Amino acid sequence: MSFGPAPRGGENLIHPTEFSVDVADRPLPPLHAIVDVDVAARAGWDALHLAEAFFEGGARCVQVRGKSLASGPLLELSRAVVEAARPTGADVIVNDRADVARLAGAAGVHVGQEDVSPGAARAILGPHAIVGCSTHTLDQFERALHEPVSYLAIGPVFGTSTKDTGYEAVGLALVAAAARRAPARPIVAIGGVTLANAASAWAAGAWSVAVIGDLLDGGDPRARVASYNRLAEGRLRP
Repeated sequence: MSFGPAPRGGENLIHPTEFSVDVADRPLPPLHAIVDVDVAARAGWDALHLAEAFFEGGARCVQVRGKSLASGPLLELSRAVVEAARPTGADVIVNDRADVARLAGAAGVHVGQEDVSPGAARAILGPHAIVGCSTHTLDQFERALHEPVSYLAIGPVFGTSTKDTGYEAVGLALVAAAARRAPARPIVAIGGVTLANAASAWAAGAWSVAVIGDLLDGGDPRARVASYNRLAEGRLRP
């Protein structure tokens, strides 16, 4: 498993936590593309076909999010996405469900504040897995620093109707504060991210941006993913 180019200057790597989690030397890609089953359906997309379009556009980390799916269909979809990712070397992460991630052979899991703890997810998936965790306040972020996580997500950074977190938009100030608090810890900005504001999230200290709805804007998700990658690559040029 290997992530793609980092969004900021230098080699932004996922470092081992104080729990000695073996997730070192894996750069965090600038785009964390999310296949949300319900959002995809509303836009007329089959979830697997959408994931394939993301991979074709150059996505190197894709999260499968199926809040409305029962365990069986979610496992079936996750397995299919993992198989589709194989030729590209991209990592697939399953939202919420560490058990499904393990059964599907996914690279890891992303958990929220109401899901199993990162420690429990790590126990299920092992030391080599990617374990991400959502945070919405600086207090939650600081507590999560003591968990065996690969990266920490912060949001919603901008206003969004795609993902209901129960929290108001936290703004770029929280991303910047978190980056100052733990500059070596990978941060993913999520919530209302678009091609127009992604650069501001990276500039505030996010190593990656998680995007759902904006990847469907224009009806060509392959091209949209490629546009995010070009924007990120532009930030690395002298």
